[in-house]
Amino acid sequence: MKFSAPLVSGRLVKRYKRFLADVLLDDNGGAITAHCANPGSMLGLKEPGSRVWLSASDNPKRKLKYSWEVIEADGALVGINTAHPNKLVEEALEAGRIAGLTGYQTLRREVKYGKNSRIDILLEGADGAKTYVEVKNVHLMRKAGLAEFPDSVTARGAKHLVELGDMVAEGHRAAMVFLVQRPDCSRMSLADDIDPAYAAAFAEARRAGVEAFAIGCDVRLDGIDAVKPVEIIA
Repeated sequence: MKFSAPLVSGRLVKRYKRFLADVLLDDNGGAITAHCANPGSMLGLKEPGSRVWLSASDNPKRKLKYSWEVIEADGALVGINTAHPNKLVEEALEAGRIAGLTGYQTLRREVKYGKNSRIDILLEGADGAKTYVEVKNVHLMRKAGLAEFPDSVTARGAKHLVELGDMVAEGHRAAMVFLVQRPDCSRMSLADDIDPAYAAAFAEARRAGVEAFAIGCDVRLDGIDAVKPVEIIA
């Protein structure tokens, strides 16, 4: 995934009200408020003074011109925009980068299923077999090299796991794909101290036959690509 235009750099002043971030732009650009497309706690990724990069929109109807895309944390570039994971995983699937999820004929996004839900990605084979794929963004790292999910309580995430299990019970294949938007992690586990209910739902989903994959990202200032397998140790 390439950014449509060069990113704008600055220093984070504060992130607040979940979806807002004040940033002091470099090159005497002054202080601005950017959209933060991330509903999580962003634990470890919101320190004031951190170097950040923003995308700029030329849409005059947008209330906020800038969107927060990348932060420098722990010596690495980390993608924080949770609007991108589905596209990044779609690109990885189409390129055959997720072993075990290859050979499908069609890929569709946001398809209705379950109890008034939409699956992130629906893969369909030539024989009509379906694989339901739910995507979760991961960017928490509390121990060097180990990514963790989630960074805050996610009842919605637990609901998705139950619905994936329901698809397996109906005779389909279902999979969780964790997209690790930081290049400094080679392993991933569940943050059961942050959300024990999600960890329990994940364990139950695995017992029900839901598969799990994790893929790490190459995060650059011109774009982000999901390129490398990450070991799940949960």
